[in-house]
Amino acid sequence: MERAGKAPPEGRELAVLALTALGVVFGDIGTSPIYAFRESFHPSHGIAVTPENVLGVLSLIFWSLIIVISIKYLTLVVEADNRGEGGIIALTALVSPPTEQARGRRWLLVLAGLFGAALLYGDSMITPAISVLSAIEGLEVATPLFAPYVIPITVAILAVLFWFQKRGTAGIGAVFGPITMVWFVTLALMGLAALVRHPGVLAALSPFHAAAFFARNEMRGFFVLGSVFLVVTGGEALYADMGHFGKRPIRLTWFLVVLPALLLNYFGQGAMLIENPSTIEHPFFLMAPAWALYPLVVLAAAATVIASQAVISGAFSLTRQAVQLGYLPRLKIEHTSIKHVGQIYLPAINWALAIACIGLVLGFRTSSNLASAYGVAVTTDMVFTTILFAVVARTKWRWGRWSVGLLAAGLLIVDLSYWGANLPKIPDGGWFPLLVAALVFIGMTTWKRGRQILGDRLRERIRPINEFLHELKTTPLPRVPGTAVYMASNPYGMPSAMTHNVGHNKVLHEHVIILTLETQDVPYVPLKNRARMTDLGQNVYRIVGRYGFAQDPDVPRLLMSCETTGGPIDLEETTFFLGRETLIATNQGGMATWRERLFAVMTRNARGATDFFHIPSDRVVEIGAQIEI
Repeated sequence: MERAGKAPPEGRELAVLALTALGVVFGDIGTSPIYAFRESFHPSHGIAVTPENVLGVLSLIFWSLIIVISIKYLTLVVEADNRGEGGIIALTALVSPPTEQARGRRWLLVLAGLFGAALLYGDSMITPAISVLSAIEGLEVATPLFAPYVIPITVAILAVLFWFQKRGTAGIGAVFGPITMVWFVTLALMGLAALVRHPGVLAALSPFHAAAFFARNEMRGFFVLGSVFLVVTGGEALYADMGHFGKRPIRLTWFLVVLPALLLNYFGQGAMLIENPSTIEHPFFLMAPAWALYPLVVLAAAATVIASQAVISGAFSLTRQAVQLGYLPRLKIEHTSIKHVGQIYLPAINWALAIACIGLVLGFRTSSNLASAYGVAVTTDMVFTTILFAVVARTKWRWGRWSVGLLAAGLLIVDLSYWGANLPKIPDGGWFPLLVAALVFIGMTTWKRGRQILGDRLRERIRPINEFLHELKTTPLPRVPGTAVYMASNPYGMPSAMTHNVGHNKVLHEHVIILTLETQDVPYVPLKNRARMTDLGQNVYRIVGRYGFAQDPDVPRLLMSCETTGGPIDLEETTFFLGRETLIATNQGGMATWRERLFAVMTRNARGATDFFHIPSDRVVEIGAQIEI
């Protein structure tokens, strides 16, 4: 994986990463041919399956893949990485207010980024449901006898998929990569076989046919963009998964394998529709010869399971970043690879997505119905990504104002066209991802604001550490053997746990460490810059540990890299003192009372600091306090 200061992968390493990325990153966009062309001619659009309209839709598909994926995401947006990490949270961190003076100007951008991140959770729920369901519906093409079993088979496959997540993206990619390669080769061969019978569809490469389609069909043609958009719905997940593999393997795989296979298949479907318009009911499956239909359904089912992997692993990365940046409570995070630190598994997120996906299948029942819920969230997210990218290009890269303005305007015209075409979907199911996004956004902003208010309340109680040390010189306390580590959010004050311990027990350990952990607006902090230790006197030390938002704090490992005047810190002789606050909601905390209560519930259900910071549980003493917020 590409990191700052590390050479890009080459040779065999690049090939392995590219194949693994094929099985994790491109599954979503790679299974769109199963349903995207069909939905573009859905009866609700009122677009006849004529040669002219087929060429128009093909032209829209071609230029969508080129402009949105090839140019916007894989040429431009992936360059806006935060030291190797991608996704809208990483992008939001790049535009976060660096100073109080900039806060007013950029806070709205941060909120837009947070809402964009929240929208991806809705996408992560819909993608597995529509992908797997659309593949299993291929059984109905073979024989109507399978119709009653489509839903149960889909639910079973989804259950197995989410159970398999604990293997991690490394193990999954090793299995899925070769299968996905077979899938893309199959897409290409199917499309090529139809294309040679009607090569005239290649005329759709000209944007003239897209323009003529709009002129001919007017507003009906515009709203078809809501279905054409299905061909690019993997763009945001692709960007979010960049931290798993790096931009170079992803670009290589797209241009050499994925894009050619997709174009061949879409143009093959177009050729078949011109020859036989009645195949619009299931153009993808009907393009296969009769003897290959059942193997194709099995392969499609496998490919759609893989398609779900892109958004699931993206949701894991997104959640870990949000936790580290203080937008979500601490959650259990399991690392699934010793080689690639970005490959993780979050049980709580995994099973929440599983329940939602299965519920969507049971509720909507067909992929066409689910297509009505698909697109609203992703198009909104793409708009926010373009805006944030423009800010990064202007403020971080110092691109010219006119260059950024013209580029952003061009991209926004495309993004807003897709967004407007998807708005009619809201009453038919598009409300679902928006509802999910609203709930997640409320949770994120409540947690962030609640932590700020809690920090203010704690600072009101904090005693300056210098004042305590001065008293310690004049009125020494009894010292007991060993080292005491007090976790503190404010490195300059006396931790509340320390204040309570000294006040009640009237003793102090021989060595005292005040430990503060800070999350930087970069994904990774090198080990040499991880800890800063200051001797405050009286055998009291301040350690500030710095971590990136894609790293997990490890307190024991951090302490082992530090030394006091007594030598290295012996963890067997160390006691960790942690504060545990019981929050009481009031109406004076700067938030509505219901949000204060929500924050209190989130705090009670957050992962414990002992587990999250990898502190040995048998070395921990927790000291409680009640705090009004």
